[in-house]
Amino acid sequence: MSSTVIHVLAYHDAPKAIDWLVEAFGFERRLVIDAGPGKVAHAELTYGPGMLMIDSTTDEAAPLDADQNRPGGVYVIVDDVDAHAARASAAGARIVDEPADQPHGGRAYSCADIEGYVWGFGSYDPWKV
Repeated sequence: MSSTVIHVLAYHDAPKAIDWLVEAFGFERRLVIDAGPGKVAHAELTYGPGMLMIDSTTDEAAPLDADQNRPGGVYVIVDDVDAHAARASAAGARIVDEPADQPHGGRAYSCADIEGYVWGFGSYDPWKV
């Protein structure tokens, strides 16, 4: 099995952050799904063969949200989302979002690790759409 790791960042003003990342660092917009004024549901920025996913955070008091999660994290592509969620839960991960089909494709779930960092695992592979 091959695996790909993609970093995810959550910003209070994701549209502004995307513009800045494009301008300041040379990222390129691959996909941006608007979620209303000042919000992004999902974005993919590329830099060469690398990718960064951006989402809007709704927590005004980052770095921790009400559930003690840290915004942002890592997205890892896995073959079997449900089996992976069961394994993570059995190892003590706190499931934040149960496995579910996603509006931009694939199936995904998220969990908090032992320090509260949120990790996303899913079958959606942005390189194959």
